[in-house]
Amino acid sequence: MLSGGIRARAPLRLGLAGGGTDLSPFCDEHGGYVMNATVSLYAYVHLAPNSDGKLVFEAAEQGERFETDAIATVPLNPGTILHCGVYNRIIREFNAGKPLPLTIRTTVDVPAGSGMGGSSTLVVALVEAFRHYLSLPLGEYDIARLAFEIEREDLKVAGGRQDQYAAAFGGFNFMEFNSGNQTIINPLRMKASTIQELEASFVLYYTGRSRSSSLIIEAQQGQLKERNATSVEAMLSLKNEALEMKEALLTGRLDRIAEIMARGWLAKKQTATAVSNAEIDRILDLALENGGLAGKVSGAGGGGFVSIIASPSERYRVMNALRKEPGQLLPVVFTAEGVCSWRQTL
Repeated sequence: MLSGGIRARAPLRLGLAGGGTDLSPFCDEHGGYVMNATVSLYAYVHLAPNSDGKLVFEAAEQGERFETDAIATVPLNPGTILHCGVYNRIIREFNAGKPLPLTIRTTVDVPAGSGMGGSSTLVVALVEAFRHYLSLPLGEYDIARLAFEIEREDLKVAGGRQDQYAAAFGGFNFMEFNSGNQTIINPLRMKASTIQELEASFVLYYTGRSRSSSLIIEAQQGQLKERNATSVEAMLSLKNEALEMKEALLTGRLDRIAEIMARGWLAKKQTATAVSNAEIDRILDLALENGGLAGKVSGAGGGGFVSIIASPSERYRVMNALRKEPGQLLPVVFTAEGVCSWRQTL
């Protein structure tokens, strides 16, 4: 065990196609395909041992703090529930039930409920910090699977599987999700010029409105369990579009990428009524009226970030139009590196 502090970070992801097909029961019955890429926005963890026997969790991005004596199983404090869930699982499974006096502080580069997979990414970063601190023999698949189990099974938070694997692996990945929690990650060997073209074409717009993705996801899962024909058909379309998106990325076809993205957004809106709303539709219409080729809400929908693609020569028109809106604009910079950790030096 290391005596000094540990820092870890994991990248957030931008969904490109297939989002939602990583949900059960769809992926268990039909198999899911997701195409996503990580961007240079991160969840950070700062972990350090305490000499006073206390256990402290701080979620700076939400202004939450929880403190207790170091015990083997901490109560699930709502404000730091992810910290509690990771700590409890790590102590039980990897530290023989022996408590650890620690201070764990976390930050995330985007607001909660933004649709960039922030919660799952934070869980991955927390697992990685413990992996480093305890020298655990865990690879990327292990970290992602453990993070998935903690969030979805231990804490009962509704959601899919793509976020954990994106954060663990990083880069452009075509993901396959099958029954029995079988997951295959296929990294894409992208041309540098294609990545540069995409960065010059994408823009993120934060609506300023966060939302509970679990409520939308529970509605989608309910439709799938009831075998709602419209919802299942939309999911099958999303799955096929992920495969098409992979091919378009590998061949550098910006026109095809925009076309697939547009079709995917139409299909996504068929999976649950809360995926879109009047404000999201207005922002997307504004972007398209000012040179945008396609757009969609990142994540489950209902709010958070809207991603828009335009020809690089027209992207400034989209950005100028959106700058007049109350939300926040961000550029897209892709990153190839997944979760990582290092010893504290400052």
